[in-house]
Amino acid sequence: MKKLIIGMIIATITGATADAIACTNLIAGKKATADGSVMVTYAADSHNLYGMLTHTPAATHPKGSMRKVVEWDTGKPLGEIPQQEKTYNVVGNINEHQLAIGESTWGGHKELVDTTGQSIIDYGSLMQIALERCKTAEEAVDLMGELVNKYGYASSGESFSIADKNSVWVMEMIGKGAEKGAVWIAVRIPDDAISGHANEPRIRKVNMKDKRNVKFSKDVISFARKRGYFNGKDEDFSFADAYEVHDASTRRGCDARVWSYFRRFAPSTDKYYDWCAGKSDEPMPLYVVPDKKVSLKEMQWSMRDHFEGTPFDMTQDVGAGPNHVPYRWRPMDYTVDEKNYCMERAIATQQTGWSFVSQSRDWLPDPVGGILWFGTDDTNTSVYMPFYCGMTEIPNELKPGDINTFSLDSNFWMTNIVANQAYNRYDLMIDDIRKIQNGLEDSYRESRVAKDKELSDAVNTGDMVKYTNLVNTEGSSIAKEATDAYRNLAVYLFVKFMDGNMKKTDKNGNFIKSEYGLPIYPSFPGYDKKYYDNIVKETGDHFRVE
Repeated sequence: MKKLIIGMIIATITGATADAIACTNLIAGKKATADGSVMVTYAADSHNLYGMLTHTPAATHPKGSMRKVVEWDTGKPLGEIPQQEKTYNVVGNINEHQLAIGESTWGGHKELVDTTGQSIIDYGSLMQIALERCKTAEEAVDLMGELVNKYGYASSGESFSIADKNSVWVMEMIGKGAEKGAVWIAVRIPDDAISGHANEPRIRKVNMKDKRNVKFSKDVISFARKRGYFNGKDEDFSFADAYEVHDASTRRGCDARVWSYFRRFAPSTDKYYDWCAGKSDEPMPLYVVPDKKVSLKEMQWSMRDHFEGTPFDMTQDVGAGPNHVPYRWRPMDYTVDEKNYCMERAIATQQTGWSFVSQSRDWLPDPVGGILWFGTDDTNTSVYMPFYCGMTEIPNELKPGDINTFSLDSNFWMTNIVANQAYNRYDLMIDDIRKIQNGLEDSYRESRVAKDKELSDAVNTGDMVKYTNLVNTEGSSIAKEATDAYRNLAVYLFVKFMDGNMKKTDKNGNFIKSEYGLPIYPSFPGYDKKYYDNIVKETGDHFRVE
């Protein structure tokens, strides 16, 4: 099997040019979800990011100890800050109190990136420190603002999704160039609403006097005035428009992802297609109240979106080719006859390192209520595996690695092998992938009721040793099961579609043999009609044989 899979890597994996980190967050308040959980999603998208699950154990620290700050994206040491006496258990982007944080980068005015070299808090460290030190989303907003004010902000424009079991906030932040600190604003999303952000700031005009639902740095408006980004009345201030420029390209590549999520649950938001397409200057709202409540499964599948059923549908344009592939290699823009064009940028994209759907549930004890549904690589083909926020051991299949070191035991690499085969013959392979993917995810969702009860019983009786053993054992078992299943799936797809043919199978997916025990002749799927039509349009009678 090792030789077969290594051979498949050479045959199927395609290179792509580097691209800036570009992530997607989707949000649903507790009254907007089918089960009452607060949900946040996060796709960590980068062409150089390895899909792994991190863990920081809870700890008590000696008085006067320091915490090192290391830049999330590069590993570069930035400095140290005083350590808090007690820090919390953190699994990926959720902590033991069900606090979950995601982000998306939007850059903003280039001159607002720190030019002093003295700032030591980057966006990734900001999230991690908040998870280590805070119990609630509001606490996290306050702490994040305090940290960048005191120690400086070492990143560009950023949006954060910050959720606990009762609420969810969107926080947007950008540095001040040569001045220390950052300007920021945060808005609590109504419990009955859904929201999202995808590499564009989205907080515009809000009631700045609403102290319960709106927080901001004291100079967020005055700094914009001083730098010439805003000159209107305070009540008309828009953070998104002051600190970023929204052209047709960014709307289509960024806001369109949020729009595609909104329209699934609030069809009236179809009208914001014009904003995303650069045909209207009426922006999408930060949040909308959905017509129907969002289930966990629907949230997971929202992360697999390629604009299906919209004018941006990536399976239908010419770039999809004869196998209707909803992926486009980078770069995203190109020029023909001195005119600029773009490739679509959907939520589901090939360069995702890892993603999650977090659930924070107020009716369960904290160690049980917080679940990180975690997947590696492309959201469209990954398997979302449930890991409880009290887990203390990372499964072997999800431990650290890097983008240049292949491993047959890595969930990230096995998901990549499956996905990269489908990128070549998408419509032929996706049904086989869905069978395995759905089978695993359905079983994980269905088993939560019994597992939640078992874990709650342990917590409520004070048996935390039992709880920890249960979550660690199940987490290890799930990661192994999903990885093993995808390793087998990768081989199955290779064998079934070898040499451009398609071997015949029965209803259970088993290869069919003749009455004499030999493989029967494969079928030849060929290409779709549009492909053949285009050949004739391009070549005329060059290939005509009559």
